[in-house]
Amino acid sequence: MNNEFLPVLEEFYSLQGEGYNTGKAAYFIRIGGCDVGCDFCDSKQSWNISHIEPTKIDDIIRRIETLPTKNAVVTGGEPLLYNLDYLTKRLHEKGITVFLETSGTSKFSGQWDWICLSAKKNIKPLDENIKLADELKIIICDEDDFAFAEYYAKKVRMDCLLYLQPEWSVKDKVMNNIVEYIKQNPQWCISLQSHKYMNIP
Repeated sequence: MNNEFLPVLEEFYSLQGEGYNTGKAAYFIRIGGCDVGCDFCDSKQSWNISHIEPTKIDDIIRRIETLPTKNAVVTGGEPLLYNLDYLTKRLHEKGITVFLETSGTSKFSGQWDWICLSAKKNIKPLDENIKLADELKIIICDEDDFAFAEYYAKKVRMDCLLYLQPEWSVKDKVMNNIVEYIKQNPQWCISLQSHKYMNIP
């Protein structure tokens, strides 16, 4: 696919609901296609791009320019399946701060102001990508996920922020365990999908 086009499933203006940038107004660009395929994914409709028409990046930029925000979140699917150099270049030219949400399973492209690495068990992130993370976010479904989180916490940079996030469908089951774990391991913080609690996109 031409670098000036991307298979964008949806674009919308909302608030970042999770992680370090929670609460910030941002324009979301959800790119289709995923090589990880987590059971708990809440955007499975993004996996298959056969029904997604390529979107011209310059058209995305024009839509963002109509809004007061200076933040954009590039998410998926898995955005790094595509070359994102042109997208981030154009966003930065317009003074937009660009956040990436990725599992880190593909080669990096683009220039990012903030990188959230959400490592998954299905396909591990590339070693070269782990040190690029500003934020490590691990989804907690069961007790085994705490050991998985600690494994990657040892691999990220010393200044990388660490977040544990309850998987939405089992949040009531795992929440207390996450709270107790963080109390004993305060290098971690909790991340909640606050947009779901507030019923916003």
